[in-house]
This record gives sequence, C-alpha cells and structure tokens, in this order.
Amino acid sequence: MSLSLPDSVVLVTGGERGVGAGITRSFHKAGATVVTCGRTRPDVPLGEFVQCDVRDAEQVDALIETVRARYGRLDTVVNNAGGAPFAKAAEASPRFHAKVVELNLLAPLIVAQRAYPLLAERSGSVVMVSSISGTRPSPGTAAYGAAKAGLNNLTASLAIEWAPDVRVNALAVGMVRTEMAELHYGTDAGVAAVGATVPIGRLAEPDEIGACAVFLASPMASYVTGATLLVHGGGEVPAFLSASDTREN
Repeated sequence: MSLSLPDSVVLVTGGERGVGAGITRSFHKAGATVVTCGRTRPDVPLGEFVQCDVRDAEQVDALIETVRARYGRLDTVVNNAGGAPFAKAAEASPRFHAKVVELNLLAPLIVAQRAYPLLAERSGSVVMVSSISGTRPSPGTAAYGAAKAGLNNLTASLAIEWAPDVRVNALAVGMVRTEMAELHYGTDAGVAAVGATVPIGRLAEPDEIGACAVFLASPMASYVTGATLLVHGGGEVPAFLSASDTREN
C-alpha cells in the first residue's frame, strides 16, 4: 500500500485556486494525472483544465464524457468546488440561499452521480471537501453550514449505497491560508491572530488539505468509507477556558 498514485486519473472540481489548487498539487506530487474544472479558464492551468459549471447537469455530463474520451478511466473525484460570502440569514435573499445550497450540496451530488459508472469500473473513490461549518454553528454563513452538514450526510449515504464498488469520504476542513485569507481576516497580523485561536497555532496550508485528500484516495485508505475526517488543527478552544484560569499556558 502506498500514497503514490502514478496510474490514477483524478478529477478535482474548483481545482485551480485556493484549497483546490493545493489538492491538485498534492495529487500531481503523488504521480496522478489531474483534471481540473471551473467556470473560468485560468491563464496557466495547474491541471488538464475543462471548463464546467458543476451546478449544471448537462455541463457535468460533458465533463465526465471528456474525461472518459481522453483517458478511458477515472479513479477519484474530489468535489472541492464550493464556498459562500458572508451574509446575515435574515437579510439574504431566498435566491442567495438557494444558490449556496446548490453549489455546496447539490453540485457535489450531481458530479458524484455522473462519475459513478467510471469510478465503479476502477473501484475508485469520491472525496467531498466539506467544512467544520457543517459540524458547528455557522453564523453569517448559515446556508453554507447547513449545506456542508448535508454534504457530510450525503457522504455517509453514498458510501453505503455504492459499497463495495466506490468508496466515499469527506474532509471537514477548518481555516486555510489561501489567497483569500487576507480578504477575510485582514492583514498578515490579522491572519496570524486568527491562526493563534487554533490549537495547532496557525491556519492550514492548502497542500496540507491536499495531502489528506490523497490519503483518502489511496490504497492506504482501502477500508475507509463513509468517514468525515476532521482537518482543522484541533478545532476551536472552548470559550470557557479563556474566561477562566484553568488552562495551563
């Protein structure tokens, strides 16, 4: 068993920036052929790029057919495309909420469903990129958190439906230092201050998330399915500790 995947074909949705770019780089390092997709073609793609809006079933069908025609196989799908801007639940429009759920829950289901026949031929796997927002309150991104909670449940359900042909797992990702980090957290000092709230003392790097995705796709995880792996640096320190003197420094 190995983390080397020299004969694998991997599809990473949203695999050209942020966490997705880290996932793409990690699979490249493992020796895999990586196909990426997104709505906008990047100037210098990291993977074999195919333009696709994963919310559109017809475009997803064309994406999967392109992979089949080029490579004749598909070993892993990483459903990474997702996200949501900050919006108060009482103020955001119904259309906004619907679009967030569509991107973060329904699109991964569509991609996994359409890819299933190719994956089953290879005893392949699906890795859903979820979030800790799906396991704890998500104020300011309520629809996003609810969609990610649904994605965790979807992972468990598909794992049972598709066993033993296709393994399905998820990564519950915490805060990651991407090109958008300063937009969310301010200056480098702001990013560092936010990172200091994590028990491990910093934000994750995108390639660290990628390494976990490679593990779940690899033979090393051959008996792992239906799992949601926490990748959050220890999570959040309980608030009561900062209000008391019980925590040792």
